[in-house]
Amino acid sequence: MSFIKTDDKVKLYYETVGKGEPIIFVHEFAGDYRSWEPQVNYFSRYNKCVTYCARGYHPSEIPQNEAQYSQERAWRDIISVMDNLNIKKANIVGLSMGGFATLHLGMNAPDRVSSLVIAGCGYGAIPIEKTSFNKEADFSNVSLDTAQNILNKGMAKVGSEYALGPSRVQFQNKDPKGWQLFNDQLIKHDAIGSANTLLGVQNKRPNLYALEKEISDIEVPTFIINGDEDDMCLEVGLFLKRTIKTSGLLIVPKTGHTINLEEPALFNSQLLKFYSSIKASTWGKRDKRAEIIKF
Repeated sequence: MSFIKTDDKVKLYYETVGKGEPIIFVHEFAGDYRSWEPQVNYFSRYNKCVTYCARGYHPSEIPQNEAQYSQERAWRDIISVMDNLNIKKANIVGLSMGGFATLHLGMNAPDRVSSLVIAGCGYGAIPIEKTSFNKEADFSNVSLDTAQNILNKGMAKVGSEYALGPSRVQFQNKDPKGWQLFNDQLIKHDAIGSANTLLGVQNKRPNLYALEKEISDIEVPTFIINGDEDDMCLEVGLFLKRTIKTSGLLIVPKTGHTINLEEPALFNSQLLKFYSSIKASTWGKRDKRAEIIKF
């Protein structure tokens, strides 16, 4: 088994396969490095593919202290993986929690990324004008409750419930066998690692709408992907598209949150098209003639 050490001395498990321009895949809360198997199987024919388990996910180290988990740590851990593997620059692909980390990496270390794929990103983000009066928008309570349930009831119960959430049932309906594998892997995640991830990363990460200026400064090619039945992320995808001038947006029909597993062939073909456009220098900034004047 292969491990690297982060700059705060946490061991992260990783796998790498293939040669060529590197692609680093960053998993979601309910997944791990295995969640990217359909993409690694395809892109490792042409690229060096790197997957890893975030801190708190076996076989990576499970810090017991919640303070060792944060949104900043999440994007800095990507840098640690790159530094340990002597990768100066890479294409980064992230889903959900991994999409947040990918976005923050693009904001904070643009010199280290060749491109960004931000999929299923947005849970918990809400426009600033709505935060003052919409108490139901306090998603931190959801993270706190879920974390407490995990510690009290265990991952076997809470994980199986999580795998059947409103934006997960699409996966089960399309691919029962694939969903079952996803569920079986999720319920074996470490309870403390999962709870600390919810408490330290998801519960405390900044609202994306409050980072509009920083997000608008991203200039690397960016591909935003959302499922049309992933209601918590759809509007955020539109916000990111309108904010990042070098971005494109794909909305996948009849699809929930786990896009890369629900629709692996479509996901792979769209990423290939994205990378081909970059190589052909045809993925540029939005034409100013296409921008709507804001009054």
